Amino acid sequence: MDKVRKTAADAIGDITEGASLAVGGFGLSGVPNVLIQALHDRGPGRLSVVSNNCGVDGRGLGILLAAGRITRVTGSYIGNNREFARQYLSGELEVELTPQGTLAERLRAGGAGIPAFFVPTGVGTPVADGGLPWRHAPDGSVAVASPPKEVREFDGRGHVLEYAITTDFALVHAARGDRHGNLVFHKAARNFNPLAAMAGRVTIAEVEELVEPGVLGPDEIHLPGVFVQRILALTAAQAADKPIENRTVSVRNRTVSVRADREAVRA
Repeated sequence: MDKVRKTAADAIGDITEGASLAVGGFGLSGVPNVLIQALHDRGPGRLSVVSNNCGVDGRGLGILLAAGRITRVTGSYIGNNREFARQYLSGELEVELTPQGTLAERLRAGGAGIPAFFVPTGVGTPVADGGLPWRHAPDGSVAVASPPKEVREFDGRGHVLEYAITTDFALVHAARGDRHGNLVFHKAARNFNPLAAMAGRVTIAEVEELVEPGVLGPDEIHLPGVFVQRILALTAAQAADKPIENRTVSVRNRTVSVRADREAVRA
C-alpha cells in the first residue's frame, strides 16, 4: 500500500517512447513540473499528451515541446505558447483541439469506465461536422482534418458523440497526499488534476506535503488513492516554486497607494 517513490526519475522510469500521457494543470497552476522535468531528462519521445494546454515557453509541458518530444496534443487551447503555435502551424505537431468542458468529461469518463457520451457542445460546428485541422502541411494547407462525428437528437436538441480518453500514464500535482495515494488539491490547482489522474492507467502524483495514512479525513480527500499508483514527495524548494504566467497590477490600487504616500509626507 506504500506508493511512495524516492526520486522523480524512479517515479517516471517506465514511461517509454511513444507513451500517452494525461497531464494536470491549467496555465501554470497545478502543473506537475518536477515530474515533467524528470521525463525531459530521461529522454523518451513521440509522446501523445492530453492536457488542457501544453504549458508555456520554457515551463511545464513547454520544455518537452521545445525538445521535440511531443508528437500529438489533445487540448483546449494553445494559449501564449509560441513554440506550440509554431509547431502546429508548421506541421510538426498534430493537435486535436477540444472544447474545454468536453475535454474534462472525456477524461472523467475514461476514469469512470464510460466509453462514450453525447453532449450538445459543438453541434452545428466543425467540432461535430469535421474539418478541424489536426495537422498542417509545410505549405500551410490542412494535411489531416478531424472526421465528422455522430449526432443524435435528445429532447429536440442535437448532441454529438464524444469518446472517453484513457492514457498509459498520468502526471498530476497535489497539495497533500498520503502513502496510500489519497490526494488533496489546493484551490485552483484542483483544475484538471483529478480528471487526468482518473484517466491514466498508471498515475504518478507529486505532492507538496506527504502525510501518513489516516491524517487526511475522508471528507477532505478530493481523489481517492485507488486512482493513484505512485507518489513523489517534493522538497520545500520544489513545492515553493510557483511561477505566475501573467502578472498584472491594478491601476486603482497603485493610485490609492500613491495618494497614501503623499498624505504621509504632508503629515
